[in-house]
Amino acid sequence: MDTMLKKAEVSLPSDREVKVTRHFRAPRELVYSADTTPELVQRWLLGPPGWTMPVCEMDVRVGGKYRWRWRNNEDGKEFGFHGLFQEVSAPRKIVHTEYYDPGDVGGEMGDGALTTVEFTQKGGVTTLTHSWTSAPGKLAMRRWQRA
Repeated sequence: MDTMLKKAEVSLPSDREVKVTRHFRAPRELVYSADTTPELVQRWLLGPPGWTMPVCEMDVRVGGKYRWRWRNNEDGKEFGFHGLFQEVSAPRKIVHTEYYDPGDVGGEMGDGALTTVEFTQKGGVTTLTHSWTSAPGKLAMRRWQRA
């Protein structure tokens, strides 16, 4: 059974913010677990075909760190993200910093972002909202506009 009710909704509330909203036919606790359990994150947080996520380390608590790394199976190139959890209110909200590690892929994405993830449930549907707010300037947000 497909648990996602419709495609992700993407908006740009400001020149420094990207918001992605998804709706799942699943309990909030289950959606929260899929977003915070490394073994589950590695199953869905993937890029295009041919990319894997060999590194997914997450210490989901205030002050805990995370590190994600993707690898292209064809040429071996890698890139990643890392950050620090600033707020963890299971199962309703997570706030963390996010910094890009260009690895072999290269590119620049600015001075990082603050990510807020909110989980709300109503009538058997969980709404997952990811918001990324960049440091002043538009460089970090350009990556989302190109996607």
